[in-house]
Amino acid sequence: MENQRIFAIAILGIIVIFSSSSFVFAHPHPGQILIDGHTHQPQTEYIPLNGIIALEKTSVMFHVNEENSLPWGFVEGKIANPVEGYPVIIQIVKDDESVHFAQTDVKEDGSYEYKFRVLNVENDKVIKIFDGDYYVTIFKVVYLDQNNLI
Repeated sequence: MENQRIFAIAILGIIVIFSSSSFVFAHPHPGQILIDGHTHQPQTEYIPLNGIIALEKTSVMFHVNEENSLPWGFVEGKIANPVEGYPVIIQIVKDDESVHFAQTDVKEDGSYEYKFRVLNVENDKVIKIFDGDYYVTIFKVVYLDQNNLI
């Protein structure tokens, strides 16, 4: 039951919920995420595009429990210093191979969300789209400031 609750939080509540300055969903410690009883630390790096903006690249582990019965997962967050006109790009990787790419717009308040299928049911047969361990990388274009200078 506890694993099912944690998994439901991980799939429906987040793959990741990021702010450009800190990790918003923090359990048990700020900057960390708890998935199936394991703590994972997101990794963020900044790649300068010019002297004013940079590509913020954040990666976190994502685990889909084999008993999963929930059909949807999503990535959501809020960027503290987004550059207008640049979408958020999401890449999901398993065993060093890209398995899913997505692009979603950033709203005026800096928030974004992308929803995707984790499993399907066809002719009463469950088809798992995602199963096991993945890395999710989120790319955002942000203004450089004193906290993310390289």
